Amino acid sequence: MMESFVELLTRAAKQTTKDCTVDTCPVSASVYGYYPNKPVTLILIVLFGISMILHIYQAIKSRSWTFLVALGVGCFGESVGYVGRLLLRNDPWSRAYLGIQLVCLTVSPAFIAGGIYLTLKHVIIIYGSRFSRIAPRLYTWIFVSCDILSILIQTSGAVIASRGTGKVSTGNNVMMLGLVLQVVTLAIFGLMAGDVYFRIKKFSGQHNEANRTLRHSKRFKWLLISILVSYIAIFLRCIYRIAEMAGGWRNPIMQDEVSFIILDGVLCWIAVLVLNVFHPGFLFKESYATIQMEKDAQSETPTEAPVESVPMATKA
Repeated sequence: MMESFVELLTRAAKQTTKDCTVDTCPVSASVYGYYPNKPVTLILIVLFGISMILHIYQAIKSRSWTFLVALGVGCFGESVGYVGRLLLRNDPWSRAYLGIQLVCLTVSPAFIAGGIYLTLKHVIIIYGSRFSRIAPRLYTWIFVSCDILSILIQTSGAVIASRGTGKVSTGNNVMMLGLVLQVVTLAIFGLMAGDVYFRIKKFSGQHNEANRTLRHSKRFKWLLISILVSYIAIFLRCIYRIAEMAGGWRNPIMQDEVSFIILDGVLCWIAVLVLNVFHPGFLFKESYATIQMEKDAQSETPTEAPVESVPMATKA
């Protein structure tokens, strides 16, 4: 009898969370340590879904297809990720449900960041490409390329981590690498955007006169503010996720639902919401019109020498 009791204790000690079910293990032993809040999760699913529908409508209206891919996929991924969290209420041990949340909620903000990167090129063109140290089109290539790499790394890490307890540490480290790359990319983007801002301020008398009315409009100024708010929201969210991952699986930060909802869910929603309210579709239209106008002017006066008013100027 005593030997049987010792054997049962030994088996229990060797049991891992991969053998857990709702009936055999407490939820506190799961990855997140709680059942996701149902009302809050449902609200976030609906909010991101509404934002996605609005972005589709706004993109069709303004024909801003690339921006739609970034924000549309970002919003869709957020909604699906919170569906995964909702399913975890039924089974917090499910690798499939965990994988849905990990992949979607880890990767989706990178798509939103990609949308933010797209706007800088067009803002520069409205003021004048001379205010950028590099050709405006390069901002899209450089930062979106880094963003895609970050997405691939984070997706790989999330998939690895969701496969089982033996691979969680490896997956966590891979996700951390992708998140760090995303933060570094965002930081460099912020520095370069700041450099453009100060050059625009320094040479305020040399702005593109063709877009003077647009630049002084409230619509344009509010758009710039919304881009900044969206950028800050995604940047803070990424810093939070690094702190969350740095403590390893089942750490106190990861098992704090309130901080996750505020610093991940709410911040990402703010990032997409402000770009709904102040959609950059009109900016893209004016930017392309400016590029076409400059091309037409150059074709009419091919021998005219360009005037370099600002140091280190680069044409678009």
